[in-house]
Formats: sequence, structure tokens, C-alpha cells
Amino acid sequence: MSDTGIKGIRACVFDAYGTLFDYASAAARCRDVLGDQFDRLTTLWRDKQLQYTWLRVVQNRHADFWQVTGDALDYALETLAIGDRALRERLMDLYLTLDAFPEVPEMLKRLKKMGVKTAILSNGAPAMLKAAVDNAKIGGLLDAILSVEEVGVYKPHPKVYQLAVDRLAVGAKAILFLSSNAWDAHAASAFGMRVAWCNRYSQRPERLPGKPDCEIRSLAEVPELLAA
Repeated sequence: MSDTGIKGIRACVFDAYGTLFDYASAAARCRDVLGDQFDRLTTLWRDKQLQYTWLRVVQNRHADFWQVTGDALDYALETLAIGDRALRERLMDLYLTLDAFPEVPEMLKRLKKMGVKTAILSNGAPAMLKAAVDNAKIGGLLDAILSVEEVGVYKPHPKVYQLAVDRLAVGAKAILFLSSNAWDAHAASAFGMRVAWCNRYSQRPERLPGKPDCEIRSLAEVPELLAA
């Protein structure tokens, strides 16, 4: 993948969970109860959360991301033999106020100064996304917060990526899509967007249709990517 600049971009569209917001931060704040099970819970919760979105798409049985997140957490807690209902409620509440990655506010400010539109395109339900954005105090730096609930199907369905094109009134080739999820990055590329894969977690490339234009390790690199 090229590490050179990307030209002709009019909008940057960001995945939310794992890209702008640290999904591990909910369990991290419960280390006092979880102890050494913190990492296992984080991984299992996230993996099952994504699996449930994909399986619901295949079955044509959509439920919003809040329900899916709760279902995935219930599976993870039962698997780890954690029966603490108060902890379950605490974790769900914390998922509404996940920490933004530290570079996010300044990166968005720089993009706005460059005249680039900015938006979130996420599986998250509207109330979940609003809570996370408000907690991070970045609402004034975003032109749109787009939820899959507007189309009733989860990523990587093409309808989701089309939503950004339609709502921002920007062609796919003029959108830079950014995600830390490799499967999401490949799907956006296959749809026709330009893509920067923010490989925060040192993943291996997916063997899927599409190919990200470049790979970065932090969103702090995005303004330079557009200016190069």
C-alpha cells in the first residue's frame, strides 16, 4: 500500500468504534472488578459484537447496535462465568462514553481548517453516537453523524457507504474513508471510496475485495496525508 499523499479529497469519513473511540476503554474502567479478565472480556465482547452484526445482515433480522452490544456483552460475561448484573449495567453505561483516541480532536480541527468535510459513518445507533461525540466534545468539528439505522443494515453492505455519498453530496472518489477495521477498509475501497486503513492494532491485511490506498498507525497522520 502506498504511503504517498491522496489528492482530490473533499470529505473525510470516519468509522467510530476502534477508529475515533477506544472500545476497550469501557472494560478498562472496570479493572477494579474484572482484574486479569479485562483483556479477555474486551476481545470477546468486540468479536461477538461484530459477528452478531454480520449474522443479522445474512438473516435479514436487523436490531440496532445497542441491542447487539448488550447481547454480545451477555455472551462474553456468561462465557467468562461473570454473573455480576451491576457490572453488566456499568459496562453498558460506559460504552456510551468511550474515550476518544487522544489525537482525534486536534486532527479534526486541522481538517476543518483545510476546508475538508468531516463525518462519522458507523454501525452505532444514533443515541450511542451522540453520547460518544458529546463526551468527546467533538460535535462542532463534524458535518454529519451517520448511523446505519438510516438504511437498516450493517456494514459492510454497500448501502452504508452510499449513505455517506448521498448525505455529504460528495462523490465516492472524493471521500477518504478511515477505519481501524481492516474488513471495513476493504469494503469501502470495493465500494469506490479512497481509503486509509488506520492499523492501530497491527493486524494483517484481509483477503477481501478492495484494497486500502494507504496504511497509517494514527489519525494524526491524516492532515499530512491530504496535504502531501
